[in-house]
Amino acid sequence: MGRLDRRVAVVTGAAQGIGATFAHALAAEGAAVVIADIDDGGPVARAIKAAGGRAIAVRTDVADEQSCHDMAETALNTFGTLDILINNAAIFGKLDRVRIEEIDLALWDRIMAVNVRGPFLCTRAAIAPMRRQKYGKIVNICTARVFAGGPFFLHYDASKGAVLAMTRSMARELGDDGISVNAIAPGSTMSENIKARTNWMDGGPAAKIGARALKRLQEPEDLVGAMLFLSSRDSDFMTGQTMVVDGGASMW
Repeated sequence: MGRLDRRVAVVTGAAQGIGATFAHALAAEGAAVVIADIDDGGPVARAIKAAGGRAIAVRTDVADEQSCHDMAETALNTFGTLDILINNAAIFGKLDRVRIEEIDLALWDRIMAVNVRGPFLCTRAAIAPMRRQKYGKIVNICTARVFAGGPFFLHYDASKGAVLAMTRSMARELGDDGISVNAIAPGSTMSENIKARTNWMDGGPAAKIGARALKRLQEPEDLVGAMLFLSSRDSDFMTGQTMVVDGGASMW
């Protein structure tokens, strides 16, 4: 039996990258998984089902309130409940690093809409069934950058700093409902989009290895253990916390 048998998990931004890795790991532990992404999550859902798991893909724009509501309703109508929400969707992998004075204001607003309003709207859509059963797990994806103060990425860092603050506020507000809210702060992780990046301005992933206690590149699979821990009963008396998973570059 898996740690998440009979649980239902929504993973936003799960059509590729870290989100897809999370979806496969949740399914392997027995959860039914909703692949919620503005892109086509069908291939990930089909791969999970081919491996014997349960999954559906729901096209979701996390910045749109109705889309988030429809995603939660589809999860409930398909699987009967909603136990776990992984707020992973974000504008990041294809986002160029730029200096403060070069940040486009329209892009700033779009990042805030997806990276900040997205977790807010998805959480608001998911908490009703969690409240009814007096149990739920919400895992927000932050970044270890908020502890490091790195340059050239203010638009992204500001959005993820907000996610860290939201995690703590959500945990306080939802604790009486039996809902745990925690966050994971990854280091630079070698997803498909990161591997394709050329504009780094700070030396890129190889330059970050020297700052880590564990001196190697970080892979999406390195985040799975923390995600499963925060999604399972193993972390039932833990909320409002941020787990930094970056090979020891940040010691928080």
